[in-house]
Parts: sequence; structure tokens; C-alpha cells
Amino acid sequence: MLFPNIPVIPYEGPTSTNPLAFKYYNPDQVVAGKTMKEHLPFAMAWWHNLCAGGSDMFGRETADKSFGAAEKGTMEHAKAKVDAGFEFMQKLGIEYFCFHDVDIVPEADDINETNRRLDEITDYILEKMNATGIKCLWGTANMFSNPRFMNGAGSTNSADVFCFAAAQVKKALELTVKLGGKGYVFWGGREGYETLLNTDMKFEQENIARLMKMAVKYGRSIGFTGDFYIEPKPKEPMKHQYDFDAATAIGFLRQHGLDKDFKMNIEANHATLAGHTFQHDLRVSAINGMLGSIDANQGDYLLGWDTDEFPFNIYETTMCMYEVLKAGGLTGGFNFDAKNRRPSYTVEDMFEAYILGMDAFALGLIKAAKIIEDGRVDNFIAERYSSYNSGIGAKIIANETTLEELADYAAKMGAPELPGSGKQEYLEAVVNNIMFGC
Repeated sequence: MLFPNIPVIPYEGPTSTNPLAFKYYNPDQVVAGKTMKEHLPFAMAWWHNLCAGGSDMFGRETADKSFGAAEKGTMEHAKAKVDAGFEFMQKLGIEYFCFHDVDIVPEADDINETNRRLDEITDYILEKMNATGIKCLWGTANMFSNPRFMNGAGSTNSADVFCFAAAQVKKALELTVKLGGKGYVFWGGREGYETLLNTDMKFEQENIARLMKMAVKYGRSIGFTGDFYIEPKPKEPMKHQYDFDAATAIGFLRQHGLDKDFKMNIEANHATLAGHTFQHDLRVSAINGMLGSIDANQGDYLLGWDTDEFPFNIYETTMCMYEVLKAGGLTGGFNFDAKNRRPSYTVEDMFEAYILGMDAFALGLIKAAKIIEDGRVDNFIAERYSSYNSGIGAKIIANETTLEELADYAAKMGAPELPGSGKQEYLEAVVNNIMFGC
């Protein structure tokens, strides 16, 4: 046991002051017809929780993530992280994990040795999965950390690097199938450009699509039946990334005939970096039938980079869960792509961060369900567009009119009345009353 001083985390309710207890996440509580556990399939992000030690560009690690291994960056250390991760998930009641290939083993100089290590560690992970019932939400390949990917993976100017990226995707897909993953993610961490002076944008985007098409073909051939995901992000590390936001990524998928196999993995922090709200990118994905999975975190509005904080903003989690409930749920889950702040370096901090995030989404679920049940927001929206329910509006919706007929209608009408009030302040007050009223 690597966390002997941490108990199985109980639900104690909103009045509890125990830092190692849930205040709102009660897995068996029924909300909107399903249990919280069913609504909120939480996942542990292998990279942040088991690998990130709090280093930044100004300082080295503050947290010890060796988990008892004598030397970091070894297969002994890789197995220690497996032991730590499964004990961590069991104590929190988390049923899923997500991983990159080089999160779970140290990368070797030779890809053949890296693949051998991956086979070894996934055998060990599979043993733990079978013993605990914990499952894999999705897998992916890290094609952004190694210097070879300085110009991207699918978008690289080097055919040799493109081949290496393809080899990583092939192996990561095999591992995802081996571990029963529900999805496979493409995050284009360096799929973009710094300046158009040295960039053939059309070529690079077409090459990214070629890599994705090959991945779909191979994945389906080895029995992968889940969704492929794109995780949009506008910038950082590249100045301009091709998967800028949900709308851009969806347009790319449709342009290249990939929309039948791909959905969106929306990250809160990435949406806000694109100048949107989290809710916006969720809505764009949902109305296009592409809301797949969520990376649950938040950013700092005062900082212009990806801070990956654990979610605590209940307004944000409520609006997220409103979109998820209205869309009928996710095909994926809620992966905590979030990391402790650098001064939060203890084992207790690791657990308390996940408790914070799980509670924030549980409370958001409760409040979102109340907004929908209350009905005032949905009823107002329906009434706001009611002019399309009959008369000329109904003909517009049914595609039974022409530009000439509408022009004649307008000429006979004269000046139209102003549209009804948007009532933004009233609706914001309704939401506040539901969220915070006694």
C-alpha cells in the first residue's frame, strides 16, 4: 500500500468539514433519472496525476512521484506508478483512466524497445484492471514532447518523422484495444505553425488527415469499435494550431470525410484559450452530433496559457452539465486533465484535488438538473422563437417559401416590430436563484 494514511474516500454530505470526504459526489444518488456514477464517469489522467511533479520553466519538481521506486525513469518506476494509480482510483471510486504511451513507460532510443516496454507494462495494467474492475476510458500517443516533433507529427515537414508518428499511433491503438479503451484521442500538440513564411498550410492539413484516415482504417481492422476524438486547442505550444476550437475541428473532419468516426474531446481550459466559454464549445459539438468526451479542468482567466487547474467554479460545471444533460450524455467520460498547483505537493493534496473536482461536477450536475426541471430557461427559449411555429415563420422552417415571397411579405408588412426582449438579466437571475437560493 502506497497511501496507507489515506482511507477510502467516503461521502459525508455538504456539512462535512473532513477534507478527505466528498461533500456532493454521492455515486448512488439519483439525479435526472440516473445515478451520479452513471452521469459522471470520472477518469484519472495518468500524465498529470502520476507523472507531473510540479516543475515549470523557472524551477524543478516539488512533488515526489517516485512512489517508492529506487530510480525514476525505469520500468520499476513505471510499475510503481501502476500500483499507485490503481490504489488512488480505488480509494476515490474512480472507474477509468486515460494515458499517453510515454506516460506509462520511459521512452527508449529505439522504438522497438519502447514497444517491448509498453507490452510489459500493459500486461501489468491489465492484471490490475481485471482485479479491480477499473477500465480504460481512452488512450493516445504523445507526439509533441520529443524534439523530433518540433514541427508536428502529422503536419511535420519530415517524411521520416511522419512514419515514426504513424508507428506510435499504431502501437497506441493496439494498446487501447488491449486495455478495452472506449476512445482514442488525437491532440495536435504541435500540429500548427509559427509563421506562414515557412509553412505550406494546405499540405500540412492534408497530411494530418492522411494520418487520421490510416489510424481509423487500422483501428477498425484490429477491433477498435469506439470513437476517435479530436481535442481542440487554439495555441500553445504552437502559435496557431490547426484544431483551434470545436467548430474548426468539426469543419476539418467534414472536409476530409472523417466525421463518421470522430467526435470532440472538449477541454474547458482549451475552450477559454480560444476565446470561448466551456459551454460554447460543448454546445457547438452537441448540435453537430459530435459531443464525445470531456477533459475536466479550468484555466485562470488572468493567465494566457494552459494552467490545467482542478475545476472549482460551480457556475462553469453547472453550465457544462446543462449541456451534457441536454445532449443526452457522453459516449466518453470526464477525464481530469488537471494538475495540482506547484506548492500543493503532498499525497493529501493529490486526493484533495480530485475530491474538489469530483464534488464540483457533482454539484454542477445537481444544479443543472434543477435548471432543466425548473423549465423557465427552456420555456423562454421556446417562446423566443415561437414566431416560426405558424404563418410565414412555419413556411420558412419547412423550406416552403422563396426569397420573392418573403420580399412581398415584407413589403406588405412595412416596418416589423422590434423582436421580443432577450431578457438576459432575468435569465441570469433565474440561474443564480436556482444555484444559490435557499
